[in-house]
Amino acid sequence: MDILKQLTSELNIKLWQTEAAVKLIDEGNTIPFIARYRKEATGSLNDEVLRNLGERLTYLRNLEEKKEQVLSSIEEQGKLTDELRKQIEEAQTMVAIDDLYRPYRPKKRTRAIIAKEKGLEPLAAYISLQMAKEPIEETAKEYISEEKEVLTAQDAIAGACDIIAETISDDADYRTYIRNQTFKEGMITSSAKDEEAESVYEMYYNYTEKISKTADHRILALNRGEAEKILTVKIEAPEDRIILYLEKKIIKNNNQYTTPLLQSTIKDSYKRLIAPAIERDIRNELTDKAQEGAIRVFGKNLEQLLMQPPIAGKVVLGWDPAFRTGCKLAVVDATGKVLDTVVIYPTAPQNKVEEAKKIVKNLIKKYGISLISVGNGTASRESELVIVEILKEIPEKVEYVIVNEAGASVYSASKLATEEFPNFDVGQRSAASIARRLQDPLAELVKIDPKAIGVGQYQHDMNQKKLGDTLTGVVEDCVNKVGVDLNTASASLLEYISGISKTIAKNIVAYREENGKFTNRKQLLKVAKLGPKAFEQCAGFMRISGGDNPLDTTSVHPETYDAANALLKKLGFTPDDITSGNLIGIGLMVKDLKKTAEELGIGEITLQDIIKELEKPARDPRYEMPKPILRTDVLEMSDLTPGMVLKGTVRNVIDFGVFVDIGVHQDGLVHISQICDKYIKHPLEVVSVGDIVDVKVISVDEKKGRIQLTMKI
Repeated sequence: MDILKQLTSELNIKLWQTEAAVKLIDEGNTIPFIARYRKEATGSLNDEVLRNLGERLTYLRNLEEKKEQVLSSIEEQGKLTDELRKQIEEAQTMVAIDDLYRPYRPKKRTRAIIAKEKGLEPLAAYISLQMAKEPIEETAKEYISEEKEVLTAQDAIAGACDIIAETISDDADYRTYIRNQTFKEGMITSSAKDEEAESVYEMYYNYTEKISKTADHRILALNRGEAEKILTVKIEAPEDRIILYLEKKIIKNNNQYTTPLLQSTIKDSYKRLIAPAIERDIRNELTDKAQEGAIRVFGKNLEQLLMQPPIAGKVVLGWDPAFRTGCKLAVVDATGKVLDTVVIYPTAPQNKVEEAKKIVKNLIKKYGISLISVGNGTASRESELVIVEILKEIPEKVEYVIVNEAGASVYSASKLATEEFPNFDVGQRSAASIARRLQDPLAELVKIDPKAIGVGQYQHDMNQKKLGDTLTGVVEDCVNKVGVDLNTASASLLEYISGISKTIAKNIVAYREENGKFTNRKQLLKVAKLGPKAFEQCAGFMRISGGDNPLDTTSVHPETYDAANALLKKLGFTPDDITSGNLIGIGLMVKDLKKTAEELGIGEITLQDIIKELEKPARDPRYEMPKPILRTDVLEMSDLTPGMVLKGTVRNVIDFGVFVDIGVHQDGLVHISQICDKYIKHPLEVVSVGDIVDVKVISVDEKKGRIQLTMKI
């Protein structure tokens, strides 16, 4: 298989782009670095395409390696034919290779192997020949042997049939046909182990659907119901058609003595050996596909969450709500420094509302708090009611936001949080995190294992390595898109920068603490374990403001500083004009891009990127995203009436719809059919996490806590 051609075809790109990307990946360059600084080489392939290419490259290389191992094993057995070699070399999937290798793979002691040890292979061959002139029992008598434990003619026939059954089962062509037919015409069914039991799986208590039509989220729901021992899930294959196909393939002569035997052997082979394995294969394949889809949705949701715009320049009160243990508050200044922490008890069982109000009002006055960030966990609703009362009673203009606190408790109990806030308890750390994730969502959320952030469905059912790799890739892409301030970034943030490992991230922070602020990017080379390759990968994503070189504030890579300086000189500017904001519109001064790029010794795409960066140094792509809705009043679920139109924030996107926060404690569901007028395969085609959308209430079920919404207004 030509891997490069295969990748080119799959990704719908040009061969030269594939060759360049593979070469760069093999040289140890990171995806963010290739996407940002090697656009000329790859024809501007973006990070998403490059990650897909990297994943498929690994799979296809593993596939080739597996082919080599299989070919070598069969050759050692002296059974490799030219036709088999060709089939293995042309196989496109691991399953296809497994099917071809099955007859040659070392097996446990199967019934067929035991029958072969008893010397029954010639009898199996005789039956398969379908030329018997007398009842098989007569021929089988020759194989009776007490020594070999073949006591009757029937024993001999049974053993021979076991050999034939395994031969049928091992045939790769038969398996491919049966697998395809089962996929195409088979049904997936589920039933309840206890039909009286109440559960979230009730719609699957008596469920049947064509395998080819079953949606990914239903596969994941069935798997979970089965794992929780509530459902029994089965694959129902078109058995009659499969048996008929096998009979046509195997029974060549209508021999009165062998045909009935072969018919029963074919059924046995299918039911005992083939069907269970095919069911396993199909269930695994459906699960893999469903998980891949779910992981992709996770990735998109996480990206939107991480790329929410920071709320800069505000003193924020982080509010971690709770009942019995009280609400933990943390006052965080505009730079993220914690100024004060306190615990109040406005909720049950203490209900010290007036005391709590007084404390909060004093904090607002003392620190100039203008924004309250409230976690959406337990007692969030009750806390919100108290906050709204406070806001009505004070002269200061203060707003509040309900933030998704997923992962805050994971972070606050982590080693990292203990190092960051050694004198705080878990609740204080959580409150500080809730405040900071509003000020700079990206910087705060990178401290949490991406899997704990919880934007999707069934994350605990996923292949954890695949989920972890994908989400880590998403965080890497986001951090590198935004870039970091080299003098303020935490080790947690730095370790996601291209080319920077956990160890190097800690070494950067240690160097900063020991030697003071970095004044130019070249100083990175003095950091322990950060060599020239790591410097090449990371330098462009590290920003230094107020340093020796104004270009260090931009994402222009040091390798093109000479070209950037030459461009500035050519246009009559100096590097100092970068930070003074005098370069807006310089792109219009470059009349001939191609000629200028040639003069500067760089590519046209690189020149365009340099111009963009000089015009707007260190521009933050997050500011192009919708800002969170700030609230001053509360809405009750009982206030909602059908037909009411509200503004809301998309909290989660899943296969069958989106959950929207409309300011009541319960998120409303917009079913996929209610998102827009045109047909869409997935909600992500229209909306993303963090989007601000207008929705209309369809129905409210207070008892079940369900709100149905529509975006078709």
